[in-house]
Parts: sequence; C-alpha cells; structure tokens
Amino acid sequence: MKKLFYFLGSLLVTVAVAFIVSNGLEQFDNPGYVLIGIGHWSLETSLVVFAVSLIFGFFIFYFFFRVLGWLFRLPGQIKSRGKNIKFNRSQEALIAGLVDSAEGNWEKAENVLIKHASHSGAPLINYLTAARAAQSRGAFDKRDEYLKAANDQSPDSSVVIGLTQAELNLSGNQFEQALETLTRLHSIDPTHASVLKLLHQTYQQVGDWQGIRKLIPSLHTHKILMEAEVKLLETEAFSQLLKQSAEKGNTEEIQTLWSEIPNYIKTMAGISAIYFAAMINAGAGVEIENELANTLATVWDETLVVLFGSIQSNNVQKQLETAEKWFYVHQENAVLLAVMGKLAIKCGDTFKGESYLAKSIAAEPTVQAYQLLGDLLFAQDDKDNAIACYKNGLELASSEIVSRIDSVS
Repeated sequence: MKKLFYFLGSLLVTVAVAFIVSNGLEQFDNPGYVLIGIGHWSLETSLVVFAVSLIFGFFIFYFFFRVLGWLFRLPGQIKSRGKNIKFNRSQEALIAGLVDSAEGNWEKAENVLIKHASHSGAPLINYLTAARAAQSRGAFDKRDEYLKAANDQSPDSSVVIGLTQAELNLSGNQFEQALETLTRLHSIDPTHASVLKLLHQTYQQVGDWQGIRKLIPSLHTHKILMEAEVKLLETEAFSQLLKQSAEKGNTEEIQTLWSEIPNYIKTMAGISAIYFAAMINAGAGVEIENELANTLATVWDETLVVLFGSIQSNNVQKQLETAEKWFYVHQENAVLLAVMGKLAIKCGDTFKGESYLAKSIAAEPTVQAYQLLGDLLFAQDDKDNAIACYKNGLELASSEIVSRIDSVS
C-alpha cells in the first residue's frame, strides 16, 4: 500500500512539474517541438507533450515490469507461505506431543510427533521424544524405528541419538544392547561425560568389573564421580575381581591381581580376607601363611584369624606357636582361643586343645567351638559331654537363625 502511494505521488508531482514548465514556455514565440522520423513515417509534437508522454511511458513500463516480477515471484511466495504454515503447525504439534508425553499419553504423543516430524524445525526432538513414548508403552520395534529415522534425519547427531538409545536400552533391561551402543560412542568420544557415566552403570549391571576397572581413571580424570565415589567403586571392582578369580581357582591370576591392587585398598577391612580366602580355597594356603601371619601382626582381624587356622600348614606346631604369641596381646579373644584349640588338636595335644576350646566357649560361645569340643570329647569316648556340646551348638545356631529372620522381617 505504501509503495502504491509513493508511485501515484511521484506521478502526480511529475505531471504538475510538466504543466508548470508548459506554462512557462508559452511566453516564447516558439516553445519547442520534437520531430521523430522512421522511414516514410514522421511524428511531430510539442516539447511538453513529448516530455509528458515520455514520463508516462516510463511509469507505465515501470509498473508493468513490477507486476511481471510479482507474478514470477508469486509461486515461490505461495510455496514459502505453505511451508511457514506447515512449520507453525509442526511447532504446535511438537509442544502438544511433549505435553502428552509428560502426561503419559504415550500413543497420542507418538502419533502427533511423527506426523509432523518432516516439517519440524527440530525433527530430532520429534523422533527422540517419540522413541521415548514408544519405549514407555513397550513398543520396542517402533522405538528402534524412530531412532533409525532420527539418525537418517540428523547423521551429525549420532552421539545424542546413541545416548538416548542406550538410556532406553538400560531402562528396558537390554544391557547387552546398551553396552554395544555405549562402546561405540566411547570410541567416538572417549571423554564424553554422559557416555562415561552410562558406560559405568552398564558395566555394573552386567557385572563387567574388568571393564569398570579400566574405566575408573577416566571417571576420576573427567570428574564424572566424586573422589570418594571413585575410591568406593575401585574397592568394589577389585573385590569382585578377586571373588571371580577365586571361583576359577587360578592362584597365579589371584596373586597377579593382588599385586595390582593399591595399598590403600589392601588395608581396607575385608579386602585382604577375600585374597587370603581365595588362595586357601585354591589349595595355596602354605604360600600365603607367612604373609597372613605378618598381616595379623600389624592389623588384627578376627576373620583373618579364622583363615589362618584353616591353612593346611606343613608345620602345624609352628602355626600353633604363632597363634599363641598373639594370645599374649589378645587374651580372652574367643575366636583366637577356638583357632588355638583347633590347631592344638591337629598337633595331637588334646589336653591343650580341650582347654583352649573351653576357654573360648567361656569367653563367647560359638557354634564352631561347641562342634570342635564335641568332636574331641566324642573321640575320647566322653559321649555324654559330647552330646551336651552338640546340643548347645544346635541351640546357639537356632537362636542365631531366629535372630537373623527377625532382623530381616
């Protein structure tokens, strides 16, 4: 409208100037003329008429070409307007889909998002949200279809698509698929925080403690977990690896792993017990007898005392003497007394063995001490006292089981 006003205004001003000039030229005897000759034809007119005609011709041609240009641009404008309408609709559909997804209307959200994905300004969001909606209603095939469409639509966004796929696999307990995806993403970007975090969670779910062990330095370097969490995870990883090695019964593997464990983990309660128990169960108790004795000399642990007593030593007498040395420091310790009684019996000193077991029961009754004393008395043909020991042991075991049930319930 403004352009039309400018056009008509310019035309009127031009005509007005032409009339003013014409009136000014009338005072002359000859105001001027223009002669145009083409072959046998000629055209003669006054200067003013020619000028006005020229101006009008200019405006007519200008208007004609403007209209012609508008007609040429008209299809593109119609197409662009159609795109804008579709884009606006897709944006409204995206918002509606997100709202439906948040409200739990999974199928409705899925249909709306996919219908308008091709016209959306952010089709990746449409496909990923639709994939989450499909996952929520258990349509795993549709979920994978939408993720593939997202990857085809935005191949440069492979990391975010992969992360979404891994998250959905984890929530659907598809751990192997999640691990495959995360391993691929980790090879693309080894420092990506979300990839590292999900990879750590997946390794824990599948029990891949060797994988976690290799991942721990990255978790610490890139501050994915706090330092305390890293140490706790590292401790758990080595504990689980020791248990797995113990199940295999490979003493060389157990010792190699133990040598790789940091000292601050070795000194934690329970860690060394796993190692020593693994070696003893693998039949290599003699190899770690001195190491276990040295550990107990510096760090007292009743679990380690029991393990020491279970070693099939080549020199049981020396084993007993070592335990008796600890008794000077840890007197009235029921566990140590029971172990000493067990070792004394193995040495053939039944009198000392009976004495140690009786003192152990007096300090703190245990099922093991009652059983050992009962076996010793039965071997000595003292059946009445042996039966009494067995009975006391059974009652103690029963009360322990009842206490555990009560604590659980």
